[in-house]
Amino acid sequence: MPYQAHRSHSMGSERHQFRVGPKVASAQADAFEHEHRIALPLAYREFLVELGGSGAGPFYGLLPLEDCRLFTMDRQPPDGTPRGFHHVDHPDALQGDRFLHIVEMGCSDLCLIGVTGPLTGRVLTGNADGFWQANVSSARDFLSWYERWLDHMRDGKDNPALGLTSPPTVASAPWGPRVTAPRAR
Repeated sequence: MPYQAHRSHSMGSERHQFRVGPKVASAQADAFEHEHRIALPLAYREFLVELGGSGAGPFYGLLPLEDCRLFTMDRQPPDGTPRGFHHVDHPDALQGDRFLHIVEMGCSDLCLIGVTGPLTGRVLTGNADGFWQANVSSARDFLSWYERWLDHMRDGKDNPALGLTSPPTVASAPWGPRVTAPRAR
């Protein structure tokens, strides 16, 4: 992917450099599930065990399993503002559906996968402090979501939900490359 001439810019790719980290041993995944009393969604678990346990992914990349933390979604505030998330051990965390933090987005932004409840296996993004509305991906599972990231990047698409910026947008962005006019001789 890094050698595709017209690929999208993937925010944070400097960190993972499009390399997938070592695979997770099945025993390690079993121990994680036992310790946290959850079952990892099948497509996500298969990715970790068969392809790689960290690295290349949207934003700053996939977190190593040992760095993944469980969150719950906050109640809808009465004023209708977006919901936030709390780590399951936080005193304000609700008892309810659990989400595993799987991708580093930076600051208090979270990329999670549902591990219990109706969103099990679905990837969603949100903000721990409720600064913006949570977004549930339309991809049916982790692998479909990951493939969408690869496909959209390869095809040079803008996709903010996956941290992708198209080549034309990069070229015109204040942080993108600048084209200078040739000097008159």
